[in-house]
Amino acid sequence: MPEQRPVLDEVDLRLLRLLRENARLSYARLAQELGLSESAIRKRMTKLLRQGVIKKFTIVYDTGHEIRAFILVRTQPPVSVPEVSKKILGLEHVEAVYEVTGDYDILVVVRGESIEDVNKSIDYIRSIPGVAGTNSMIVLRQWV
Repeated sequence: MPEQRPVLDEVDLRLLRLLRENARLSYARLAQELGLSESAIRKRMTKLLRQGVIKKFTIVYDTGHEIRAFILVRTQPPVSVPEVSKKILGLEHVEAVYEVTGDYDILVVVRGESIEDVNKSIDYIRSIPGVAGTNSMIVLRQWV
């Protein structure tokens, strides 16, 4: 059976946009912004977390001295993309793993203290059975 997508209304979408801009907003502030009660916000947040719409709360940061890279990964049968992705996701410096379209199957975001950290990640990914090739890009600058 295909995975059922949660039904989101306009208030849910507005709530998610507010949290995307600042995940530290209090329930009181969210309620004020959306014209709802705090208890209504609390119930919506619980629902969004339970449904898996909100995956986790995190921060965007830049220490100024980290190395960040995007690694494109091409897979080959009989190993599936999800199987390879799960092995990559547990890697120490991996920030995110995405299944993508195009010539490559997986996009990996890596963040390390040094180029050696990034190289270790690339070497590990290349050693995973089912990985046919990689293409790596070092981030030079970021705008948020």
